[in-house]
Amino acid sequence: MVPLAEALYLVTAAVPLDQYGPGKLDVMLSDLDLVGDIALAHEEVVEHFAQRNGAIVVPMKLFTMFSSVERAVKDINSKRSSIDAAIEKIAGAEEWGIRVVRGVTTEKDTKAPVAPRSGAAFLAAKKQARDDVKNAKLVAAEAATRAFEHLAALSKDARRREAAATPGATQPLLDAAFLVPTDDREKFTAAARVEAAACASAGGHMIVTGPWPAYNFIHPNESA
Repeated sequence: MVPLAEALYLVTAAVPLDQYGPGKLDVMLSDLDLVGDIALAHEEVVEHFAQRNGAIVVPMKLFTMFSSVERAVKDINSKRSSIDAAIEKIAGAEEWGIRVVRGVTTEKDTKAPVAPRSGAAFLAAKKQARDDVKNAKLVAAEAATRAFEHLAALSKDARRREAAATPGATQPLLDAAFLVPTDDREKFTAAARVEAAACASAGGHMIVTGPWPAYNFIHPNESA
């Protein structure tokens, strides 16, 4: 625990050069299991302090490293205005994540109940099946958008996260983070259950995670 100012501290840990030094870190980053273990340990430290009564935690990104404690303190002091603004924003609030994905809908699910009697009828049936799938996706996407708008209205701030498209992967209809006042947790989660049911009726599936430290709201100009 390194004191920076009155009631402001930097939590640090040593990173051995034989594991994190030049040429070593790149090799380690290719081991996803090891990186996952380190990420979980990092998160446990953040949550340990976030759960302390009255504490406000501004979490640093994983693998934020400095050559010395003095360099770390200098860097933090140079960013005090933005850090103070982040502390003011996230005080008394927690982060919740909402992700909405589409249910599995294929042309087989919407095929015509009667076998077509001609080539034209067959093509028409195929087009109808494709249109049904497209419309189902649109309905689910609209439900996800409504969920974001309704839940954002209950939050201090809300941000949609736009992940880079991955070939072969289905993009979520919604991937968002919400900064929710701690006192409004029950109100927010109750509203999330209502929106989850609405998304399910529209062919979507909602995943809710939280509460988390406010990772997505400490940088005012970042939406991802």
